[in-house]
Amino acid sequence: MEMDVDFTADRFKLRGTLHLPKDPSAPLVIGCHGLLSDRGSPKQIALAEACNALGLAFFRFDHRGCGESAGRLEAVTSLEGRASDLLHAIRLLESRPGLGKQIGLFGSSMGGAVCLRVASEREVAAVVTFAAPVRSLPLKRPGRGPDAAPERSRVASVLREAFELGGTLGRVRNILVVHGEADDVVPLSHAHEIIDQAGEPKRLLVQKGGDHIMSAATHQTEFIREASLWLSNGLQHVRPSPISRPRRA
Repeated sequence: MEMDVDFTADRFKLRGTLHLPKDPSAPLVIGCHGLLSDRGSPKQIALAEACNALGLAFFRFDHRGCGESAGRLEAVTSLEGRASDLLHAIRLLESRPGLGKQIGLFGSSMGGAVCLRVASEREVAAVVTFAAPVRSLPLKRPGRGPDAAPERSRVASVLREAFELGGTLGRVRNILVVHGEADDVVPLSHAHEIIDQAGEPKRLLVQKGGDHIMSAATHQTEFIREASLWLSNGLQHVRPSPISRPRRA
């Protein structure tokens, strides 16, 4: 079952969609979309459906300035603002009847940085990130190819405030880090930095030849399977099996 849920973060009215499984008092996963995306991301919807099939509730929402939420993207977007959106969503859903108290987080790209930021300051049961930047610098670098410049220009106009998460990663634990080997927006080194500093349990999944938008269907299938299982294990107190960390290239 799906239902729209409205809530307020600071002065902004935000809208999200709650996916509920049949199980009562289900643990909850909250998803954060990328910088220029919204809650309608196909990747996030597919993850919500997979989590529901494993007995987890899933909440995906539009950050301030995105989708159906209030605010002008270029004026309101910052890591701290988006982290505040997520914290308000957590508080709202923690008090909602019919949901369990265990919470996991998923974030894609900028949304991954938001999840890392929040998971470093409050306890969450499990975290999954995809293509998450540790700092804002790579998002502002010039892109490659003939179609890169306009998109990069928009990123630069939206993300005006710099951020740095390198000193906070040691407070994050129970994390699955997924990253494309050929990501030309956020280098793979960011994934290694997260996994080197985060607490156990942790796992790094590098998608061979994968790009920043996870365009390969095989990578999408792999991601949905591994991310939903990691979240299910973490939220239902089943410790993931130890997996050897891949060597650096």
